Parts: sequence; structure tokens; C-alpha cells
Amino acid sequence: MTEQQRTFMEMAISLAKEGMSSGKGGPFGCIVVKEGVVIGKGNNSVLSTNDPTAHAEIMAIRDACKSLGHFQLEDCEVYSSCEPCPMCLGAIYWARPKRVFFANTRKDAANAGFDDDFIYQELPIAPENRKIPMIHFKQNGAKEVFQMWIDKPDKKIY
Repeated sequence: MTEQQRTFMEMAISLAKEGMSSGKGGPFGCIVVKEGVVIGKGNNSVLSTNDPTAHAEIMAIRDACKSLGHFQLEDCEVYSSCEPCPMCLGAIYWARPKRVFFANTRKDAANAGFDDDFIYQELPIAPENRKIPMIHFKQNGAKEVFQMWIDKPDKKIY
């Protein structure tokens, strides 16, 4: 890592400390950088917002996208104090940054009481057999909405 990248990772770790110390949530911080400039910051805010999706990476992605005025993080780098959980990993893929750097591993997180392994184990299981059963509910009109999207001439692909 370069000195600048080390500085960015230190910023993410500092956000983790700040958020945890202030009671916002767990020990996780994240920044998004574009062309050497921090455009988004976040720390885990699950406790302060009562929002289970308020993870550091999600908060940083939201902040960065707002700063950019765009829903994609093309040519951006994400610096996270920890390897992203499955939810944050999904959000990162949707946001499409060019790379992600992380400090702690998911094993380190598990050792600190943040074990997401059960989610990874649930992914290959048929939806109806998961611990939270997911039932395919066929409903008239649902596929028509997708067809409307397919046919929509002015749609913006994301």
C-alpha cells in the first residue's frame, strides 16, 4: 500500500473508533475515495438509527453517491475497517467501485462477536428451506411490470 492508501485506511479505522465510542454502533468505519479525494464517509450507525442496514459501507456509499450526484462509484476506491459483510458486499457490487481495501477480516469480526458466517451458509440453500423461509408468491401482474421495464424506451440502466 502507498502512504496515501495507508492514510485513507487510518481514516476508516478512525471512523470505526469514533462511531463505536459515541454509541452509534459497532466498530466499523468506511470511506470512499475518488481521484485521491474522500467523497464519502460512514461508520456503523445501527444503534443510533435503529436501522439494521446502517453499516459503515452502506453509509459511506450513500454519502459518496450523494456527493457525486450519481448511483455508481465508478473509478472510486472503498476503504473499510473490516471485510464487508454479505449485505455490504452486495451494495458494493451494485455501486461498482474499482476496488475495495479492508483491514480486519470476517474471521476477526466473528472473533469480536460479529459473525456473518450463517448468512454465507444460507445463500446456497433453496429459498424455501432457509432459516427464514422465502416463499415464491406467484402473482398476476408481477411479470408484466418487468415486461414494462424491458419495453421502456427511456429507462436508465444501472
